[in-house]
Amino acid sequence: MQAKHAEHPPVTAASPADPGPVQSENDESPEALTPEELAAQWEAEAPERAGGVANLASSLVVLGLGGAGMALSVGLGLGTPAAPSAGMWPFIVSLIAAAMAVVQLIVGRRGGKDGEKFSAMSWYTVIGFATLILMVVLMPLIGFEIPALLLCFVWMRWLGGERWRSAVLYSVLVVVAFYAIFIAALGTTIPRLF
Repeated sequence: MQAKHAEHPPVTAASPADPGPVQSENDESPEALTPEELAAQWEAEAPERAGGVANLASSLVVLGLGGAGMALSVGLGLGTPAAPSAGMWPFIVSLIAAAMAVVQLIVGRRGGKDGEKFSAMSWYTVIGFATLILMVVLMPLIGFEIPALLLCFVWMRWLGGERWRSAVLYSVLVVVAFYAIFIAALGTTIPRLF
């Protein structure tokens, strides 16, 4: 009795014209999709677009924050480009934010292509901004080390989704790096405990 051999061709080394193993049509892994199919999948899974009213409101909020930042920066003193004062960089950042808000008011009035509707994830931005303000308030009172450590931990653990161990390790490393750069190397006068 002879054993029947399968009707498969013998396995040989792949030739340059051979594309390799063929993926099945119901294989939905990203590697199996063409760039056009992947873009269509991302478009289908994308959140709803914000629309004109949301873009207008967010642009006005950024414009207001930029204006307030510029006013507070002038109060700190700008100095000159050769000898900048404490308000120079905050003024420049606030000016750029305000200018981008004006551009968004003009360009994004029809709702824009990329703006997303506000969702539960939008609160992450509010939490991030609130914790940053809290750090600025606490720094003159207890130095930068503890507020910076807490800020990094909150951002990495709850906003970034890191595990507890990773969040603690990365937070400590970030604060040590900032201390080494801004206090030890550059000798800045940041309020600090040590």
